[in-house]
Amino acid sequence: MAVAYPAHTPPGPPPMSLYKPRHITAMAHVRDVAASVAWYEKLGFAMEHRYAPEGEPCWAWLSSGPGGAQLMLTKANPPVDPHSQGVLFYLYYDDVQAAHAQAGAAGFRPGELSYPFYCPKGEFRLTDPDGYCLVCTHAG
Repeated sequence: MAVAYPAHTPPGPPPMSLYKPRHITAMAHVRDVAASVAWYEKLGFAMEHRYAPEGEPCWAWLSSGPGGAQLMLTKANPPVDPHSQGVLFYLYYDDVQAAHAQAGAAGFRPGELSYPFYCPKGEFRLTDPDGYCLVCTHAG
């Protein structure tokens, strides 16, 4: 049986409909996996898995809890260039002002709270040890 595709759809198999991705997890290249794990643990993540064939971890999977945020870290080769990080990480919080206060109390250097038109409950930025920008904003 032939399948009719709209004119803008390229020929080939129909789009996947039965098996859709459940999550997407970023993997950031970092200078020092152990140091980055410690930094993200202060942010509320926990290391779920790691790979350390020679004692020093070269890969780690972090999570903020069941159904929460996830991030993978892997040792960079060549070294990380903080000026060429081509990704922003968005962290979503129920209370942005409280998250901002906690970030400051935990020793991070959170940017100022701002209230752009697309984010009426506010947002602020953090920079991790490798220069990645984390935008902390409201959920929902």
